[in-house]
Amino acid sequence: GLLPQSIHRLGGYRVQGREPEAARRLREDARLLEEVGAGLLVLECVPAALAREISHALTLPVIGIGAGPDCDGQVLVLYDLLGISPGRRPRFSKDFLSGEPSVAAAVSAYVQAVKSGGFPGPEHTYT
Repeated sequence: GLLPQSIHRLGGYRVQGREPEAARRLREDARLLEEVGAGLLVLECVPAALAREISHALTLPVIGIGAGPDCDGQVLVLYDLLGISPGRRPRFSKDFLSGEPSVAAAVSAYVQAVKSGGFPGPEHTYT
């Protein structure tokens, strides 16, 4: 998916894997990573359907960040989870601090939302 260290080469933060060839490469890379013994895979900024396909094809845990609800787990950068990131908020993030009395309560709300399947929702995913 998205490799934040390569955003300038990619032309900025862009969803990866929308084109058939890019999706094929992501599927193949994921399979190869599992084959060589990776312990887990992080998919960032990929269409939810592609993430679901990759997640179901692998036995290793697939963690999503902007990859839809069908990954084995979810991760958010703390600043995004708290809604305090500078600049434009990524589509896949949600402000869990709003309405909560503390950072700890916001993190607990995030954990509960992920466990219950309420996060990420359709508004936090890419097609």
